[in-house]
Amino acid sequence: MTAAAPTRVLVCDDQMLIRTGLVTIIDAQPDLAVAGECGDGRSAVDLAGRLRPDVVVMDIRMPGLDGIEATRRLAGAGVAHPVKVLVVTTFNLDEYVYEALRAGASGFLLKDAPPDRLLHGIRTVATGSALLDPEVTRRLVGRYAARIRPADGAAPEVPLTPRELEVLRLIADGLSNTEIAAALLISRETVKTFVSRILTKLGLRDRVQAVVYAYRHGLVT
Repeated sequence: MTAAAPTRVLVCDDQMLIRTGLVTIIDAQPDLAVAGECGDGRSAVDLAGRLRPDVVVMDIRMPGLDGIEATRRLAGAGVAHPVKVLVVTTFNLDEYVYEALRAGASGFLLKDAPPDRLLHGIRTVATGSALLDPEVTRRLVGRYAARIRPADGAAPEVPLTPRELEVLRLIADGLSNTEIAAALLISRETVKTFVSRILTKLGLRDRVQAVVYAYRHGLVT
């Protein structure tokens, strides 16, 4: 047997001290490797194109090209070869995280999160899953719900069954698969099936996009 190749990570943060800390934490893991580092969004886009990392750990507030636009160029709609982006930000100061999610980020963490949560986030995003902290999701997306919804307040038809709509609303409320299973008295495997079906029907990449979709279409308040 051969060991699996480590997940390659590009770290982008304009604060050198924080960037160095992230690089040190990530490089210390046997299953992770830092592919490169930079201090602004333009460099992140350039390096990602040349290095093809598995995950980009992205700050938002940076000089020049910010993390939101960099994320859009790396993972947004129409990108030929999207890269998975994990946004790491300061929630109390940064009011633009939901824009990064809409731009294509696969998830976000707070900068004061412990190292093990950062590592878990990188591994989670690398597998193609989304990283949503339930409490932060409720506070953040809920705070911007009015701005996410269509301006005319219309409620477009959603091609989901009543049960699928129920699951989507629970996803939007930040519940994990285990919590959804407990709430609906069904198995986790059944929840996973519902989630997969919802994403396929709506043409969404992950749970992050599902949350934004639910708020944008007025399915939750």
